[in-house]
Amino acid sequence: MNRSDFLDIIGFSRHKTVYKEKIISGIGGFIGIFAIFMTSQWLLDPQVAVFIVPSMGASAVLLFAAPHVPFSQPWNVFAGHLVSALVGVACWQIIPNYVIAASASVGIAISIMYLLRCTHPPGGATALAAVIGSDKLHNLGYSYEIAPILLNTITILFVAIAFNALFKWRRYPAKLFSQKKKEPLSRPAIKHEDFVYALSHIDTFVDISEEDLVKIYELAAKRK
Repeated sequence: MNRSDFLDIIGFSRHKTVYKEKIISGIGGFIGIFAIFMTSQWLLDPQVAVFIVPSMGASAVLLFAAPHVPFSQPWNVFAGHLVSALVGVACWQIIPNYVIAASASVGIAISIMYLLRCTHPPGGATALAAVIGSDKLHNLGYSYEIAPILLNTITILFVAIAFNALFKWRRYPAKLFSQKKKEPLSRPAIKHEDFVYALSHIDTFVDISEEDLVKIYELAAKRK
């Protein structure tokens, strides 16, 4: 097994982006979390403001490092966190066994997010936090849904929309900046290496492999 094969097996991405994009993503994440802290301290009771949900850090990675992927879109972020918060609180209050409650909160949240088409990976952490959090967090009950979850979610979404709009190549929300539909053109067959070349010239993170792109192209080409 050569080095290239090993990297493929462990899922090490060799897709390169310019350093400017890496710095922009980091700055966006900083601003997003900073804004959450500031709005929480400004609008919430000091006892509640301290409950900055760690899952927002995971959302920041998606919103500012991969703003165009499906999991990062506004509906996924908004509904994903809110649904997961409700599930987490319900599991904590209804299921007496701590381990079962924690496990169920994540499993049920995943299923409901899938059902509502709002899958957002950090939502699992939002649900889990409602179970494994401190007594003070548990005392919030279903108000956990409003403060801090709703406030945190709206804040980071607002920052993501405003921040990504500063850079024309960042598509957020993705559909807002999608190109107008054009009539399909007759094109020559595209080879695997063509996809590799194309991916290497996209500066933002692409949440799909060249193998998947080839498969999608082959399926589309077969459709008549």
